Amino acid sequence: MYRTVEFYQGILLMFFITVCAYSLSLLPILSLIGPLAIAILIAVAYRNVFQYPEDIRSGIIFSSKVILRIAIILYGIHLNIKIIVDEGFPLLFRASVVLMFTLLMTFMIGRMLGIDYKLLLLLASGTGICGAAAIGAVSSILDSDEEDTALAIGMIACLGTVFALAAPLIASVSGMNPDTYGQWVGFSLHEIAQTLLAGSSFGNESLTPALLSKLSRVLLLFPVTILIVMILSFKNKGSKKKASFPYFILGFVVLSIIGTILRENGWMSLSFQSTVASIASFLLTVAMAAVGMSVDLKKFTKQTLKPIFTLLLTSVALSLFVWFVVI
Repeated sequence: MYRTVEFYQGILLMFFITVCAYSLSLLPILSLIGPLAIAILIAVAYRNVFQYPEDIRSGIIFSSKVILRIAIILYGIHLNIKIIVDEGFPLLFRASVVLMFTLLMTFMIGRMLGIDYKLLLLLASGTGICGAAAIGAVSSILDSDEEDTALAIGMIACLGTVFALAAPLIASVSGMNPDTYGQWVGFSLHEIAQTLLAGSSFGNESLTPALLSKLSRVLLLFPVTILIVMILSFKNKGSKKKASFPYFILGFVVLSIIGTILRENGWMSLSFQSTVASIASFLLTVAMAAVGMSVDLKKFTKQTLKPIFTLLLTSVALSLFVWFVVI
């Protein structure tokens, strides 16, 4: 499968779509959506206009599987474990409460609407932890349908951006102080990029608590994925199907620890950290372009409304819950 011309052509096509997505994200309106969501849209459009390119499937699958795992490992550079440890147990406790509430709301609404539990788990992990990175990690363990993965990431990217743009206006109208506002967006928004967008609205006074709150949720990616593996292993006990251990998550944690040590000792500059984080985001976009190639729009005409409704209600409920209970 590897070392063939078609294999590399598949990877190059995903990189080309990603470059196009980054270029389009420089435009005024599209910059609000972000390259990740744009890459998925381009890939979906390509697949549904020209059909799935079967001859280069191996390269596309490699991008959606292996490159995704590399991106998640590199994503660990975002996480400064020392800062979260210094803040103590209360920060992690509130992050855990946010995640449990998100899971409860997502499954309560989604099961009433008859949505498959795998898709609900993708939506809940993306909403409660860290967006596309969490969805990618969880989907790898669940062996989820790539169409569900693309749907979950696309919805969270778009809806989360709307919430991020609305947050400063809501804070101004309500008279929320910068510190409280930062915690609110950090504990309620989906992606790190969305948290940065909204959290910077009132300067460092709001950005610092926003990042701390968000990073405490990112830290939950490791225990959540391990818990899912344990549950699936118990559920599949006695059958031939076993849950695969997410070794790439160990890489995520190890890189977080290494990055924290290097930062705290002054051995890694902020510019280098930013470069690694940018590479992680780029590779994640490459992987999501590959995921988008699997989406057949004919199958989504009747399937999208219920998940979108579930995500919208959960996100609104989460925002209110964080505002009145968590902070």
